[in-house]
Amino acid sequence: MKIDIGIDEKDRKKIADGLSRLLADTYTLYLKTHNYHWNVTGPQFETLHLMFERQYEELADAVDKIAERIRALGFRAPASYSEFMELSSVKEDKGSPPAEQMVERLVQGHEAVVRTARVLFPLASDCGDQPTADLVTERMQVQEKAAWMLRSLRET
Repeated sequence: MKIDIGIDEKDRKKIADGLSRLLADTYTLYLKTHNYHWNVTGPQFETLHLMFERQYEELADAVDKIAERIRALGFRAPASYSEFMELSSVKEDKGSPPAEQMVERLVQGHEAVVRTARVLFPLASDCGDQPTADLVTERMQVQEKAAWMLRSLRET
C-alpha cells in the first residue's frame, strides 16, 4: 500500500538513509560495548563490567527503535554485518584492549553516534518528521551522557 503520512517518498528515503547510518553506528557500538563487557579486566573490573552492561542493554533497545522507525517510513532496515560495516562511522574492535583503551574507544564511539544523529536532526525537522526528530534527540542525549560518564572515569 502507498504510504501517505505527509512526508513525500524522496524525503522519507533521505531520512531512512540517515537512520540507517544511525542504526549501523548504534549496532556497531552495541557490539563493541558487549565485547568489552565480556572481556574487561583490571582493578576497575566490577565498575566497568556493570557500566558496559547498562550501556549495551540501552543500545540494544535503541537499535530496535531505530530499525522500526526506518520500517515505519517504508524502507528496509539494514540488518547484516556487511551492511553495518559499510554504513557505520564506528569501527569495530578485534580483540580486547586494556580497560583504559576500552573507555577511550567507547567515548569515541558514543561521540560518533552523536555526530551521526546531529546530521540527521535538521533533515527530519525540516521535513516535519517529528517522530524521527524526537528519536534522534533522545539518541543524542543518551549518547552524550554515556560519553560524559565514561570520560569521568578517566579524569583525576
